[in-house]
Amino acid sequence: MEVNTLTFVAIILLAALIAGKIVKQVKLPNVTGYLVIGLLIGPHCLGVITQDVIDHMGVVTKFALGCIAFSIGAQFRINFLKRVGKAPMVIGVTEGLGAVLVVDTVLLILGFDVQFSLAMGAIASATAAASTLMIVKQYKSKGPVTNTLLPVVALDDAVALMMFGISMAVANAISTGGDAPIGKLLLDPAIEIFGALFFGALLGVVMTIMVKYYTGRGNRLAITIMMIALTVGISDIVGFSSLLACMALSTVFVNNSKFREKIYEPLDRMTPPIYMMFFILSGASLDVTVIRSVGLAGAVYVIGRVVGKQIGAAFGARISKAPVPVRKYLGLTLIPQEGVSIGLATVAAASFPDFGPKIRTIVLCGVVIYELVGPVVTKTVLKRAGEIEEAPKKSLSN
Repeated sequence: MEVNTLTFVAIILLAALIAGKIVKQVKLPNVTGYLVIGLLIGPHCLGVITQDVIDHMGVVTKFALGCIAFSIGAQFRINFLKRVGKAPMVIGVTEGLGAVLVVDTVLLILGFDVQFSLAMGAIASATAAASTLMIVKQYKSKGPVTNTLLPVVALDDAVALMMFGISMAVANAISTGGDAPIGKLLLDPAIEIFGALFFGALLGVVMTIMVKYYTGRGNRLAITIMMIALTVGISDIVGFSSLLACMALSTVFVNNSKFREKIYEPLDRMTPPIYMMFFILSGASLDVTVIRSVGLAGAVYVIGRVVGKQIGAAFGARISKAPVPVRKYLGLTLIPQEGVSIGLATVAAASFPDFGPKIRTIVLCGVVIYELVGPVVTKTVLKRAGEIEEAPKKSLSN
């Protein structure tokens, strides 16, 4: 008897509910529980969820990331940005650049190929928005570190794409085997970034108008789901960054509609099961066996990225005169890494076939480690910064 998709949906949600109860007892973030139990029931362990199931549920992953980006885009309210000042913008650039420089420098000093080093450094700049947002929501984190963290994570995708485009262009320019035009390597990231921002902003205007004329709660929730799905779907077709497009959609809407609370509150109530499935599927796709094959370059990437983000975030916080807790703690909240980095690794591997398998293996290894360790570190750091209460309130998934 063949198990159908709806049965797998039920299995995934049941696994998420069980994981949520278990990690609550040991005071770990729900995200960590979802990832671990997903890993256990995934194709690389017990095999309850096969690779075919993961592939068939790709729409869940894409829509979940769209919802996450939409939620983060709400942080770009003009009055909020005026209150937090320039710090998030400055830190968003310096933390990404810090990761690039540290990984590039150490790999080059150790004698690794220039193309390989530049590709790994560029991928290191990416940070996961999903895990970070889930920690903040679960523990109701509030304070200067959280207020700075969310805009920084929102900017990270754009920074990572720009760093990647520049690094790949340089790598091809000094390569004797690279045959991709430098102009195209610089133009593609620019189109992906600015095209996404324009497209998302345009749909944000449309959404603002529609919400005025459809006043029912159900209608407005339908509009929200429709606009996120449309933004992600069209972005994938034309090659825009769907994350940036959804952020732009939300940013334009939140700054122009007086009905914003009536949109975000119902969405927050609807999305927990989607996030549960997203993280279970993310955990199921992780293969811990790759860890033993990454060698010195993998160790440099995994450790150097964290060190670079810490140094870059602290430097950016200092020059932007951010509060002391931001200087001290923000860098350690930027450890998680997931989908964007894997996408960049795929592009880098295609550009440099000689290093393709090594690049993919190292990045996948990093994702395994960062996603299992990162949420715990983020929670611990926010708690140490005094932005999470000693007794967390009931989490959004319970």
